[in-house]
Amino acid sequence: MSMEYNMRLTASEIAQLWTVYMNESLSICFLKYFLNHVEDREIQPVIEHSLELSQSHIPKITELFEGEGYPIPIGFKEGQDVDVHAPRLYSDTYMLSFIKFMSEFAMNICSQAVATAARKDAYEFFSNCLSESNKLHNMARQVLLSKGLYIRPPYLPVPEKPDFVKKQSFLADWFAEKRPLTGLEISDLYGNIQRNSLGEATMIGFMQTAKSQHVQQFLGRGKEISKKHIEIFSSVMRQNDLPAPMTWDTEVSDSKTPVFSEKIMMFLTTALISASIGYYGKGMANSFRHGLGVHYTRLSAEIAHYAEDGANIMIDNGWLEEPPKSANRSEISKE
Repeated sequence: MSMEYNMRLTASEIAQLWTVYMNESLSICFLKYFLNHVEDREIQPVIEHSLELSQSHIPKITELFEGEGYPIPIGFKEGQDVDVHAPRLYSDTYMLSFIKFMSEFAMNICSQAVATAARKDAYEFFSNCLSESNKLHNMARQVLLSKGLYIRPPYLPVPEKPDFVKKQSFLADWFAEKRPLTGLEISDLYGNIQRNSLGEATMIGFMQTAKSQHVQQFLGRGKEISKKHIEIFSSVMRQNDLPAPMTWDTEVSDSKTPVFSEKIMMFLTTALISASIGYYGKGMANSFRHGLGVHYTRLSAEIAHYAEDGANIMIDNGWLEEPPKSANRSEISKE
């Protein structure tokens, strides 16, 4: 074995592998349930391929952890965290959109992991995951396009020539006349509306099948937060004479039969919040208009508070698996 493989995995590599393991074990539960209910013959191969990828990643991460003597995460399991035979909760269109979103999520995680991976085997794993996630995303995108379900952002007019900003009012939108939105601002608003729409549909399904009233109330609050954020971002689009994308709440059935464990529902909800905070931060960085920055700042604070409440529920119920962390030197010295 080369000297490089004798190097220990870094904190970044361990943390990213742990995150991918947890997400893939969650995805396997969802995808097996989807596969048991999908009816569209064009969407079924996308689900099957996505499931194969997730299942192939688990043993690879397990091997890396075992080589390090690191404990294997518990994650989520069929039979405990999903009833694949429960009645249909989501439409085929939702399933396809869910895979497209999760592949985007995976690309974000793996691109960060590739950038920080030092050891060759870890780098190769994350690099392959990034490529596979990109191909899966393209596969889902092509099916959405073929069915006329791909929601495109608005188009921009073609300027006569390049130009420069001439007034500070380009940055303002309170007392000065509002300028048109830039392409990046439109892209971020549109993407955040779509992600919140999928989140709202997810929360509706979770809320109506959760057993605990406490969890139901938390998920209902998440649904209302998503709806509120959709309206705020959509209003900015409409004020600029731009169309807002459709929502996905009609893609949920009226079934109340439990499908997913409350543990996995809470985990996915907090993961969606974490992703939203990242996307809002990106939107803030891309927005020159002060008002948009204010929106992103206060909405990020709102969902961060919501995430903390969710974490407390998970801790109280013994559902929050502890992520990799550094040694507590003060505790060690006391022992």
